[in-house]
Amino acid sequence: MSQSTPTGPLTGVRVIDITTVVLGPFCTQTLGDMGADVIKVETLQGDSTRDIGPGRTPRMGAYFANLNRNKRSLVLDLKKPAAHQALLRLVETADVFVHNMRLGAADRLGLGYKTLAARNPKLIYAAASGFRKGSSLQEAPAYDDLIQGVSGVAALNAGPDGTPRYFPSVLVDKLTGAQLASMIGMALFARERTGQGQEIHLPMMETILSFMLVEHLWAGTLGEPEKGLGYPRMLTPNRRPYATKDGYISVIAHSDQQWRKLFEAMGKPDLIDDPRFATLAARSVHIDAVYATLTEGMTLRTTAEWLPILREADIPCGRANSLQDLFADDYLKETNYFERHRHPQEGDVTIPAIPARFSHTPANIHRPWPTLGQHTREILAEAGYGDAEIDAITMS
Repeated sequence: MSQSTPTGPLTGVRVIDITTVVLGPFCTQTLGDMGADVIKVETLQGDSTRDIGPGRTPRMGAYFANLNRNKRSLVLDLKKPAAHQALLRLVETADVFVHNMRLGAADRLGLGYKTLAARNPKLIYAAASGFRKGSSLQEAPAYDDLIQGVSGVAALNAGPDGTPRYFPSVLVDKLTGAQLASMIGMALFARERTGQGQEIHLPMMETILSFMLVEHLWAGTLGEPEKGLGYPRMLTPNRRPYATKDGYISVIAHSDQQWRKLFEAMGKPDLIDDPRFATLAARSVHIDAVYATLTEGMTLRTTAEWLPILREADIPCGRANSLQDLFADDYLKETNYFERHRHPQEGDVTIPAIPARFSHTPANIHRPWPTLGQHTREILAEAGYGDAEIDAITMS
């Protein structure tokens, strides 16, 4: 994977990335995938995810790899005045500044919005942290697990015994990172119209709640939460991939017509006339009974036997894959989702493709994930520093 020219819709946009772990790096990698020049500013120790997951060379773990492609790495000790001044000089050339520190920490580092906006009024300053700016919890520490717990996500994912469980993915971090990237794009659009930069703050708590409560606010929408919260179809333990004769299948019907065809495929066409199953409203009330019919019916055939029958009936269905199965999935092979590249340090690697497709400004993977400080001299030279000055900034 050699360096190439970015071609995405954000080509020409410069991003100063003071983020670590998952939320911020997921956001800025999205911007980099879209063509932005993302300068990842790291401490002397580097992002902690560099040490998580398998890698062929030190500080290049798989976790870091999947969050930091299409970026350049600049190492600065921001406690040194010269390094801090170098960062401020870079901010003057930037379109976007992103961090996921606590807001007080950013201010103490001299990297608050007012300070940077004074240097660059057109700057889009984007920050994400656990809780709403200005709230009593503004400075409270937060990670994905914590927000999954306090938001109710862990309770929704409870085990059979009712014990709350964290979703097996850093769901809140990645969702907030994706939302932050989206908000940055909107702020850049507004700046094109007005010429004015602005500050964005996105709290993890409100972000996941806005996502989760779309279906689960339920009677709370009417101001009557005591009458029930949570969409029953999502909460029944019977909503899961169904066992077939030889594996598992995911299948979902929605319309009355789809349910009629599904009951026919299971050899029980009369079920559509059952008052519990005849309408969407009735099925919502009797969802456990509805799914119980599928639990029983899907065991009649193998997965391979079911798929053509269900697809012929235009019923959404697919083999329930394991993580390992994804690499053999016919659809993902067809779309070349797992791209093979050669990394200058890591050798042969596999990279998930960029999901979005643009007809005129195609996004591309144009830089491999960087080694720690790989681009420090290059970036500082672009900012106008000479060799001696760069030595003074980078000497520990």
